[in-house]
Amino acid sequence: MVSYKRLTPEEVHFSGAALLDSDELTEMDIKENDPELPLLPQSPRCSITAALLTLGGLIVILSAVWLLGALFWIHTPLSKEPHRPPAPKRQGETWMQPESCLQTPESQRFDCFPERAVVVTEEMCHARNCCFIQGLQAKVPRLKGVPWCFYTPEYPSYELVSNDDTEIGWLGKLLRNKKTYYPKDIDALQLEVMYEEENRLRVKITDPSEKRYEVPIDVPVVQKRALNLAYSVEFIKEPFGMIVKRLQTGTVLLNTSVAPLFFADQFLQMSTSLPSRFLYGLGEHRSSFLHDLQWNTLTMWARDVPPVELTNLYGVHPFYLSMEPDGNAHGFFMLNSNAMDVALQPAPALTWRMIGGIIDFYVFLGPDPSSVIGQYLDVVGKPAMPVYWALGNHLCRWGYKTSNKTWSVVKEMRNFGIPQDVQWNDIDYMDNALDFTYDPMSFSTLPELVKDLHKHDQHYVMILDPGISSSQPSGSYWPFDEGKKRAVFINDSNGDILIGKVWPGLTAFPDFSNPDTHEWWSQNLERFHSKVPFDGVWIDMNEPSNFFDGSQKGCPDNELENPPYTPGILGGTLKAKTVCASSLQKFSSHYNLHSLYGLMEAKATESALRKITGKRPFIISRSTFPSQGKYSGHWLGDNRSQWKDLATSIPGMLTFNILGIPLIGADICGFGGSTTEELCVRWTQLGAFYPFSRNHNSIDEQDQEPTAFSPAARTAMKEVILLRYSLFPYLYTLFHHAHVSGHTVATPLLFQFPNDEKTYAIDKQFLWGKSLLVTPVLEAGLDYVVGYFPQGLWYDFYTGDSLRSSGEEIKLQAPTDKINLHLREGSVIPTQRPNITLWVSSGQPLHLIVSLSEDGWAKGDLFWDDGEALDSFELNQYAFISFTKTMTSQVLHNHEEATYITVETVSFYGVKVKPENVTVNREEAAFTYLDNQVLSVSELGLNLSQNFTISWM
Repeated sequence: MVSYKRLTPEEVHFSGAALLDSDELTEMDIKENDPELPLLPQSPRCSITAALLTLGGLIVILSAVWLLGALFWIHTPLSKEPHRPPAPKRQGETWMQPESCLQTPESQRFDCFPERAVVVTEEMCHARNCCFIQGLQAKVPRLKGVPWCFYTPEYPSYELVSNDDTEIGWLGKLLRNKKTYYPKDIDALQLEVMYEEENRLRVKITDPSEKRYEVPIDVPVVQKRALNLAYSVEFIKEPFGMIVKRLQTGTVLLNTSVAPLFFADQFLQMSTSLPSRFLYGLGEHRSSFLHDLQWNTLTMWARDVPPVELTNLYGVHPFYLSMEPDGNAHGFFMLNSNAMDVALQPAPALTWRMIGGIIDFYVFLGPDPSSVIGQYLDVVGKPAMPVYWALGNHLCRWGYKTSNKTWSVVKEMRNFGIPQDVQWNDIDYMDNALDFTYDPMSFSTLPELVKDLHKHDQHYVMILDPGISSSQPSGSYWPFDEGKKRAVFINDSNGDILIGKVWPGLTAFPDFSNPDTHEWWSQNLERFHSKVPFDGVWIDMNEPSNFFDGSQKGCPDNELENPPYTPGILGGTLKAKTVCASSLQKFSSHYNLHSLYGLMEAKATESALRKITGKRPFIISRSTFPSQGKYSGHWLGDNRSQWKDLATSIPGMLTFNILGIPLIGADICGFGGSTTEELCVRWTQLGAFYPFSRNHNSIDEQDQEPTAFSPAARTAMKEVILLRYSLFPYLYTLFHHAHVSGHTVATPLLFQFPNDEKTYAIDKQFLWGKSLLVTPVLEAGLDYVVGYFPQGLWYDFYTGDSLRSSGEEIKLQAPTDKINLHLREGSVIPTQRPNITLWVSSGQPLHLIVSLSEDGWAKGDLFWDDGEALDSFELNQYAFISFTKTMTSQVLHNHEEATYITVETVSFYGVKVKPENVTVNREEAAFTYLDNQVLSVSELGLNLSQNFTISWM
C-alpha cells in the first residue's frame, strides 16, 4: 500500500537519461554501417540563406538547452550540502586535452561528471583532467545521454604493485599515486581473487588498514581453489585493470580496464565492458525484461513509490545476467547494499557507482542461463519451498472496512464456486492503524471469520507495517512499551529513538539488525496469533517508508546525509521518505543497512512463524534484497488498473524469477484506480499464471472480485482459476526444482532457447518451467494475440492440435474467455481435477498430459509431500516420480503421501498412427484415438507410489 496517492512533477527525478530507440545511431555508427558515405566529410554549399538558417537553428537549440537546464535546476530539491565542485586549478596551471579524446567513440565515453543537476562546462571538466566534447558540436544528431565530460584512455588509477599466490587464488596490492576529485581517497587497497568453483569467481577489493562495512548475508566460505576452471583471469598493472575470459570460447566477460577504478570513502566506481547488448536483472525497476543500454542509469536504494519507469523502487538487486554472442550466458553479482547507480551505455558497457562498503563481486559462468541463476543462488541462497496453499487464489483489498464485509466476499466466492484459498486484510482491520491490534468495532468478528476460513480449508493473511506507534499513552500499547524497554528501535545519531510518521501517526522503527528485535517481534506475533489465528503475514512499507523526510526532528548535516556523490534517488536525498541515513542500528548505520531492511524483517518474521505455526511460513514482502527468496515472496507493488500495468507485470515477474524470488506476482486487475470488466478478465487470465496470484484493490475504488462482474465475465474468471488449480501438481513441482536447484518457475523463453536471438527480448510471453507456453492478451478490444513460437513442435494445451514452427510469430484466436496455452514437445505435465480449494484439489486423481516429440519421446516429473511440513525435502518426507520415454513411471523416492493419489487418465498428444492396442503394465486397456492424433487412456486407477508403463502398437 503506497504512503501517498500521487506524485507531483517536482518529486520525480529520473535516474537516467530518456531512453531512445536502438536504431538511433552516432556519427561513427552511421559511417561504419553505410558504405555509401564518403570517408572524408564533404564541404557544404554556402549561401546567405543557409547561413542564416544555420545561425537561427543554433540559437533555437542553445535557447532550448538553456531552458531545459533551467527547468531541471528549478525542479531539483535543494540539500543543505550540494555536490562538492572539483578543486580549482592552481594559478597558472593548465591541462591540455590529449588527442586520444577525439579518438574515443561516443559509445565508449565513460562519464567523468556523473553528478545530476549539473550542466558541465569545459572548465569544470578539465579541472578533473577529463576530456570535454560538447554535444552541440555534432555533425549529426547524437544519442541523448552521451557524456560531454569523459575519461581519457590513460586516466590515472591504481597500480598493481604485487600479486601473490594463496590457497584459493591471488592476493594483490593496489596503490594510487594521484588523488581523485572525491574526498578521502584510499590510496592502498588489497585485491583478493578467489577461484571458488570451476564456474564461479569471487573478487574483493578492500582497505587493508581499516575495516569497512560489508553486507551481512551468508555466502559460501571456500578454503581451496577450484580445479579445471572455465575462466582465465588477467591483470593490467597500470592503470590497473582486470580481464576475465571464458576459456572455451575466449569471450571477454569482464574487462575493468575500460575506465579508471575509484575507491574513496564514499565513492566507489568500477566499469566493465559487456560482450553483448543483451542484459537482464538489476532490480527493482519498472522496465522491459531486456534492459536498454542507450545511456540508461538504474538507481538502487529501496523506496516507497508506485512503479514508474526510471525510478528506484522497493527492492535492491545488484545482479545481472548477460547473454554472449554465441548463446552462452554469464552472471555478475555486486555484493553491496549502499546506494548506487548502475550506468549502462551502448559500447556495450556498464559502470557501478556506490557510496560505501567495499567492492565485492562474483562472476558466474553458466554456461546456459538456467545454470547462471543456479550458481547465483548457490551464493545468496535458494528460495524456500512454499506452503501448498500459497499457490492458490488470493483475494484482498484496502477498504473492506469491516470484517463482515470481508466475510461476505468470501461467501460470495463460495456461492459461485470460484476457487479461493486465501483471504487477506489491508490496514483497515487494525485499531487506529496500530500493529498487532484489530478494530473492536468494525472488525469485531475477525476471529470468527478466521475460524470459518479454517473450517472451509481456507487461510487468512493480514498486513503488518514496521512503524510502531510511539504516541499511545504509557502502558497502553505493549509493542512500543516493551520495545522501548528492550531498546529494539532505530536510534537517531544522538542515540535517542528516531521518531517518524506512518499510518498510526508518530512511529518508531524496529531495528531488525538486532537479534533482540527478532525475539520481541516474535512475541508480538505470538500474542496476536492467540487472538486471531492468522496463517501468513504481509510485510509492507518496509523500505522503510516514512511520511517525514528523515524524522520528526529532521536529520543532522553531516557526510552520511550529504555524501560527496548522491545517486539518482527519487527525492534527491538519501532521507527522502525514509529514516535518516545517519540513524543508528545495532549492526551499522542506516546509511549502510537501508536497503536490507525488508530482508531483515522477512527473516525475523519467517523465524517467528516457524515457531508459532510449526508449518512452512507464508510471507510476502514489498522491499527485497538478494537472498530474500529464502524467507519470503514479493509482489510488484502499487500498480494501477491500466493495460500498461498489465503488460509490464510480465517483465517484472520474469526479472524476479532470475533474482531468486519465484513466488512473485502483480496485483490482479490493478491496485490504484478502477478497472474495467475486459481488463479484469484479461488480467485474471494472466494472473492465473503468476506464481503468486492475488487480486488486490485500493480503497474506495470499484469492486473487482470475480463476483462483481457480469455472468459471462465471472464465468471466464472462474474457468481460468479452475485451470490454475488443475495445474497445481505441475506448479508445485516447479517450486520444488526452484527450492532444490535454483530453477525459475516463470521462465523467459531465452532460457530454453538461448541460441534463438529472437527470444532475447520477448517479455509478452513466458513459460511455466520448460514446457508450458503462456501467450496472454495484453491490449484492449482484441480477440486474437500474436505469439512467437521457437523452432519445434508445439501442442494446443486444450485440444492437443499440433503446431510446427520454424521459429516464427503466429496469430492465435483469443476470445474473451480464453488464454492461449501450448505444450512444448517432449513434455509430461501432471494435472489434477480442480476444486474450490487446493486442499480438496490435491486429493483428486491425476491426469497426465504427454506431448510427444517428433521421435516419440517425452519426460517429466512430480514432487509430492503433505504440502506444509517444515523442511520435507531435507528430511526425506516426500515422494518423487519421474516419467520417461513413451510413458514409464519410476518412483525415485517414495513416501506415504504418494499412496493416497492415483493416476486416472493419460492423454498422449502427437501419436501419429492409431494404435491397434494399448497395454498398461502389459495388460490391454481401453483407449480412444482422435483425428488430431490424440490418444487417451482412462479409468486407470494406478497408484502413484508404484511404477507403471503404458505402451501401444
